[in-house]
Amino acid sequence: MTTEQCREWRESLGALALGQLPEEERAALEAHLEGCPECRAELSSLAGVARLLPLADPEHFDTAPAPPPSLADQVVATIRAEQRKSRRRRLRLGLAFSGVTAAVAAAVLAIFVLPGGSGGTPEQHVAFRSLPPGLQISANLEPHAYGTEIHMYVKGAPSGTLCRVFVRGPNGVRQSAGSFRYRWGDDSDAVLSAALDLSRTRAIGVRVGSRTFVAPVSRASTA
Repeated sequence: MTTEQCREWRESLGALALGQLPEEERAALEAHLEGCPECRAELSSLAGVARLLPLADPEHFDTAPAPPPSLADQVVATIRAEQRKSRRRRLRLGLAFSGVTAAVAAAVLAIFVLPGGSGGTPEQHVAFRSLPPGLQISANLEPHAYGTEIHMYVKGAPSGTLCRVFVRGPNGVRQSAGSFRYRWGDDSDAVLSAALDLSRTRAIGVRVGSRTFVAPVSRASTA
């Protein structure tokens, strides 16, 4: 990833090195670190500093000089400017990630499950039941000549949560359809794939953070 794309992740590296990052944010950051050598290198350097902090003796430090009276206003102005830049950056990244198939406001996840052909299977809506309060998950499965297109609606997960999507065939074997990251307390957009045709799909599932939710795909609709 580029430095700009990793910027908001790196803001949490210090808290992770000190062991002060909340559990739900830690899981998302650790998933990012798996694929980002630059952030791993920065975390390694911060970890060395964190190990030395307990050795610091406050009695050996000189009295800190008083900050200038204008410092508070300067800090507030800097934070507000950075927040405006962050909102614009997130909007640009969200639109670029969604591609031409969806916009951030559409609340639709397009997942392409490739292989064998539609075989006359009709479109099907799949609803996920028994979800925690505030979490919403549903999917539309549409067969095509190239495979299956899945429009998945996800809302209400903590920002940054890693979501792993999978499908199950008639033999119960689970096949991964890839993963995406839920961002900003709203809906996410991604394009994923798995080698299973809709006519052979018996269930679709998504692991949201540490919890897994599975919804059956009607066999009557895939006969």
